[in-house]
Amino acid sequence: MKVDVLLGLQWGDEGKGKVVDFLAPQYNVVARFQGGPNAGHTLEFDGHKHVLHQIPSGIFRENIKNIIGNGVVLDPVVFKEEIGALGKFNIDFTKNLFLSKKTTLILPSHKLLDAAFEKAKGKNKIGSTLKGIGPTYQDKIARNGLRIGDILAPGFEERYRNLVNKHERTLSHYDFEYDLKEAEAPFFEAIEFLRGFNLVNSEYLINNCIKSSETILAEGAQGSLLDIDFGSYPYVTSSNTMTAGACTGLGVAPQNIGSVIGIFKAYCTRVGGGPFPTELFDEVGEAIQNEGHEFGATTGRPRRCGWLDLPALKYAIMINGVTELYMMKADVLSILDEIKVCTHYKLSDGTLTEEMPFQLVDEDVEPVYDSLPGWKKDLTGVTDKNEFPQELNDYVSYIEKATGVKIKVVSVGPDRIQTINL
Repeated sequence: MKVDVLLGLQWGDEGKGKVVDFLAPQYNVVARFQGGPNAGHTLEFDGHKHVLHQIPSGIFRENIKNIIGNGVVLDPVVFKEEIGALGKFNIDFTKNLFLSKKTTLILPSHKLLDAAFEKAKGKNKIGSTLKGIGPTYQDKIARNGLRIGDILAPGFEERYRNLVNKHERTLSHYDFEYDLKEAEAPFFEAIEFLRGFNLVNSEYLINNCIKSSETILAEGAQGSLLDIDFGSYPYVTSSNTMTAGACTGLGVAPQNIGSVIGIFKAYCTRVGGGPFPTELFDEVGEAIQNEGHEFGATTGRPRRCGWLDLPALKYAIMINGVTELYMMKADVLSILDEIKVCTHYKLSDGTLTEEMPFQLVDEDVEPVYDSLPGWKKDLTGVTDKNEFPQELNDYVSYIEKATGVKIKVVSVGPDRIQTINL
């Protein structure tokens, strides 16, 4: 069997958690391949709302193996809190949750470094979630990081202290006050808690699942336009959020990749700083924000809202090799008489382009729009594609024609059942 990959095609918050939960019955394994507690995957079903940060979104299905891969950075304290919040659902974690020994640990000092670095940037700050993600990936790449497998070794605390001493030397160069000791007690409690879980060589586990013809879904976090290499640098995350990241973040060979499912909103949102060509600063943007409840699942920060950006969407489809599209939050646009779609960028020299500029941050980009009629119908009670208004069908066809990829699912609300298969 091939490994299917599910990822976001915009700046994150596309609704990946809901889709993983929706698709999960088709799979034997769900595996997270990058990111950390800066991700918030929201699932709603049976009248409950759940926000997962590090645990894969297949955790509510008892017959599914959930793997936290080596490409993830894991905060043990957040992990312990997540497990605690899931306690009332009678989940057998010994049977269906596995953590890669090669997953890098987020230390309390990583979060202090994150805050110190962001503060020092002043008005040029990138909008970090301050979860310690960047500094943890820095240590991983610099070959200083501590990994989950290290907590099983007798010298773990000494290695921890050596790394923290390095961090404190760095912090001494910043105008930044902190209390590390206060954060260390819950950290070591969480480390002890972590030792009781299935800590495995996950690359063997997932490749044995492939050999056994088990169906596998690789779950990405954030979005393609936040990719460290191909996103709107430097306003990006610190990992590879694209299909290639599933290979390196799980130990899966490229020839074992199957379908690539690209998730996008019917409009665009972005949290934090960074370029956003189609951002709306008027009452329409505010109406979309309110109707879509656009506030970050992890940080609670309001999301900036704007029209669908086709150059950016097509770019993400290209670099990921997307084979099918899922359009989320179509119900939010029901409030609008007119819907705009960015088809091109107009550059400062008057040139029209469908390509993403090298440096979107510095390029003076003016979006060029097409206009389509809205459907002005409440979609939240729709249960079948035959109930779609014609204007929504036209919007779907318009995007399919522009991208060359079929839209297989349209979401019309946050609940598991509000997911219409086309």
